[in-house]
Amino acid sequence: MTDSPQAGLLEMRVLGDFQVGRAGELVELPPSRKTRALLAYLAVTGRAHQRERLCEIFWDIPDDPRGALRWSLSKIRLVLGADESALVADRNSVSLKVETDYARLLPMVKGDLSLLPTDELEAVAGSIRGDFLSDLSLDRCFQYEAWRKALASEVELAELGILRELVERLAGEPRRALPIARRLSRLLPEDIGLAEEMEALEEKVRAAAAQPTSRSPQPAAAPAQSPSPAKSPATAQDPGRAVHFCRARDGTRLAYAMTGSGAPILRAAHWMSHLTFDWDSPIWRHWMRELSRQNQLVRYDERCNGLSQRHVVDVSFDTMVSDLECVVEAAGLDRFTLLGLSQSCAVSIAYAIRHPEKVSGMILYGGYVKGWRARGDAGEIATREAIATLMREGWGKQNPMFRQVFCSMFIPGATHEHFAWMDELMLRTVSPDDAFRLQSAFSVIDVSDLLEKVRVPTLVLHAREDNVAPVESGRTMAAGIPGARFFELESQNHILLEGEPAFDEFIAHVRAFMAETAGS
Repeated sequence: MTDSPQAGLLEMRVLGDFQVGRAGELVELPPSRKTRALLAYLAVTGRAHQRERLCEIFWDIPDDPRGALRWSLSKIRLVLGADESALVADRNSVSLKVETDYARLLPMVKGDLSLLPTDELEAVAGSIRGDFLSDLSLDRCFQYEAWRKALASEVELAELGILRELVERLAGEPRRALPIARRLSRLLPEDIGLAEEMEALEEKVRAAAAQPTSRSPQPAAAPAQSPSPAKSPATAQDPGRAVHFCRARDGTRLAYAMTGSGAPILRAAHWMSHLTFDWDSPIWRHWMRELSRQNQLVRYDERCNGLSQRHVVDVSFDTMVSDLECVVEAAGLDRFTLLGLSQSCAVSIAYAIRHPEKVSGMILYGGYVKGWRARGDAGEIATREAIATLMREGWGKQNPMFRQVFCSMFIPGATHEHFAWMDELMLRTVSPDDAFRLQSAFSVIDVSDLLEKVRVPTLVLHAREDNVAPVESGRTMAAGIPGARFFELESQNHILLEGEPAFDEFIAHVRAFMAETAGS
């Protein structure tokens, strides 16, 4: 199909309320919502559709669906005006070829944003005026609504990625970055780290405004020297803060990040993680640094945590495994080493059984076969239930007493600095209600029947005096997995700290294991 000579003057705007423009002027649209929705659907899909199929999608069994379609097409031709030839309709099919703002966004949905020019990213971000076809929901047209909502999720993810990329890339231009950060904050209102970035940008803008406008004479230019290698916007930013987003099967937004290069390690999500804040924290930054040193490390925030969507309904074990599957697909991983920590050891086991072709080897640290309720110890259950109640009441309080007690369980070897960072980590990563719900979900985990089904090389590591998951949990896990190797590490800490010999030993075991298995 060839374009009309004037087709370039017509544009469909679907990133927000539906609009049609011609030469900078809005075109009056038919009052029928269904006709407008049909026009948008044809424009966005840009391909031929069978008339019967369009009748199924848009008409709820009226007396004459084909007649209703013909009537709507006649109204669409009026909208197209001089561009009427862009609509091709014969006895069997209908197609429409016009420019849409969605078409310009589409390459960014799954593309590498770091490779695109800043002005292009800003232009596309500026074209997103709201949710995809936000004014054209059709509650009784279920197939159309499924299509519209799927693309709305796609647009939202792309917008988040573009805005995050721009905020990081323009960090040295605060006046330019600040409105973008504010817009991103409206989409991620619970991201405390982003709020702090905005405060820093605002302070820089205020400081720049306070500077005298007159300038002192500039010194003469220095003699030309051999230029140092310039950093592109993609490499100038901290790669650990480049966050990507994907959707879980139930639509929950999941945040993931990739750093380093080499044989990939995928860290199955555990709770109390935050993809960007963890790089600043002495609790986790040494883990990311060392695991990224010789490998590509892929991390994601568990649902209800960090930059992933908060306050979601389903926090079941099966959903945790499904989320891992979605991140693997989104990150484009074909074969990798799977790293499980704490409760994500059980998630990793379930995934490795489902997808042994993906997992070259599995490393499990600080995990357990059964959660605290499933273990059936009455004393432990009573203690944990009391902690869970205190968690709901004390987690988000200004007084850090409960969080300090909780921290002492995870890292009894912590310094005052560690306690302060752990306190902040708990507040940033998960809300009190979500923390309570996640702990309840972890308590009933039981993968005891799955251990013997594992068919991938497995390394199990555990701190000897771990207070969160007793070392016997690690021994049981290793004993149940065919061929698994088990090592105890001399530490009290559930989260191994930088500088303690146990962490160095952990990294040495990981590298030796990967050298043996990653190429298999």
